[in-house]
Amino acid sequence: MTAMRSQELTEEFDDQLCLALYLASRAMTATYRPVLDELGLTYPQYLVLRLLWEEGTSSVGEIGARLHLESNTLSPLVKRLEALDLVSRHRRAGDERTVDVQLTRQGKAMRRRAAGVPAQICEATELDAPSRARLIKKLRRLTADLERKHA
Repeated sequence: MTAMRSQELTEEFDDQLCLALYLASRAMTATYRPVLDELGLTYPQYLVLRLLWEEGTSSVGEIGARLHLESNTLSPLVKRLEALDLVSRHRRAGDERTVDVQLTRQGKAMRRRAAGVPAQICEATELDAPSRARLIKKLRRLTADLERKHA
């Protein structure tokens, strides 16, 4: 056992990295909740819309890959967005197995309604832009390292 692993096993419960990440994730989601409630969106729905606002039409598979969601989680989410008339789904011509998702007129209008969300969340974190960028970089590196170990 390496020194790091041995040390990690003896750390107090509150000092566990996994707990800190879990609690930070829950706190971030809770910070989004009241802001997104005003828009009638859940956090996962907001993430799908953000992706579509930037990328345009994407397949369900592409969305799942970007958000690291399985189709059994993503399909009902997209169906709910479709029921809200924010997106539409269409089978891709030439490949009936691929379902493309695109914004509706209301989905595009939601972008304007949600324009202030990032600023509200950034303000809530009390991180300046350089600190936020460093944290994001570290979290991306951690995610990539952990995913490589499980690939």
